[in-house]
Amino acid sequence: EFAERGKKAQLAYSFELALQTEFSTEENIELARQFLLEHFVSRGMIVDVCFHEPDREPPNPHIHFMCPIRPLNPDGSWGQKQRREYLLDENGERIRDDAGHYKFNAVATTDWGDPETLEFWREKWAELCNAKFEEKGLPERIDHRSYERQGIHKIPTIHEGPAVRAMERRGIRTEKGDFNRWVRATNKMMELVQEHLETLTDWIGTLDAELSGDRPKSLAEVMNAYYDRRNAGAYSQKAKVNNLKEMSQIFLYLQENNIATLDDARLMVQEYNNMFSGMQNDLKSKGERLKELRKLLAHADTVDKLRPIYGEYRNIRFDKQKAKFKAEHEPELRKYFAARRELEKAYPDGTFDSESLEQELSQLQSEYDEVYARFREVKSGSDQMWKLKRILEVDDRQNPAHYVAQGK
Repeated sequence: EFAERGKKAQLAYSFELALQTEFSTEENIELARQFLLEHFVSRGMIVDVCFHEPDREPPNPHIHFMCPIRPLNPDGSWGQKQRREYLLDENGERIRDDAGHYKFNAVATTDWGDPETLEFWREKWAELCNAKFEEKGLPERIDHRSYERQGIHKIPTIHEGPAVRAMERRGIRTEKGDFNRWVRATNKMMELVQEHLETLTDWIGTLDAELSGDRPKSLAEVMNAYYDRRNAGAYSQKAKVNNLKEMSQIFLYLQENNIATLDDARLMVQEYNNMFSGMQNDLKSKGERLKELRKLLAHADTVDKLRPIYGEYRNIRFDKQKAKFKAEHEPELRKYFAARRELEKAYPDGTFDSESLEQELSQLQSEYDEVYARFREVKSGSDQMWKLKRILEVDDRQNPAHYVAQGK
């Protein structure tokens, strides 16, 4: 603070590092210390670190640490954050601006603030944690890349924050909590459908390669034989009724989709794969936009609620009174300015309109619901195909020479 001249000067970089619940407190602290020594202190950075392990469920161990932006000189004095790189003309002479001052670019004296450096740190932390997982014989792994960069079609959740989590723990449902529950359920469903479709595609390909030359049977013949065997071994009338219901559902599905042979089933799986791929991208893009809209509307709500406090603060003329008011209302003013900055970042031209965003949110939610309804149809179809796979595998074990085929 003594080295800085400007009252608004930035003093330090601030970081938060998530620790792993699979490791003990001692292991987490030792791992964090190793990481900070290897990749921060080794660069000449001072690290001020604080370990947090809140006593709550789910656990959230993490560390906060800060590093001064100014480097240290060999004599222990503070160095410069930036250096001037003067602009030169074609003759190598410095260029002046209209006020007669030399034009220059401010160039950082270290790479500590570069996005590439942050990416490097994130990658090294992931590698260190994964090595620890492997050392402990645990299957878990972490990845510093986003879902998009990993090629994973998942809808991202939104940050809930301590206040929302505290309300959820007390049984109070929140909008953010409901949104994240919906996101997790959707992601889980998409993951299951994708896994089923990939397995079905591989399975049908394997059947094709192993088909015998015997007389092919229709899917209806195979299913009748399968359920006859199940009913013969049923111990109660209820079990027989359940078998009948399941068989009726699959028969109805096959009839509605004109599936009579393995070739028909293959084409249906291919169609589901094509539909699902498009729906994944559509659900992901709409989910990301829904998340963005909810965040912007939350910022707008914060600005509207705290605008009177900001207006009162702005209208105070005398410095002492203003400083006193700011100290008394610092949390509110901090939230107000943070929310306003986010809105200005999204709408630098000042065209933000809550009503338009509400309309877009409503329209997008309707579009999402339509896509989600089609997605549920694909899931229902893949479930029926999964049951059919089980039936055909049982039939294969009963009589390996009679695979279901067409024209074989």
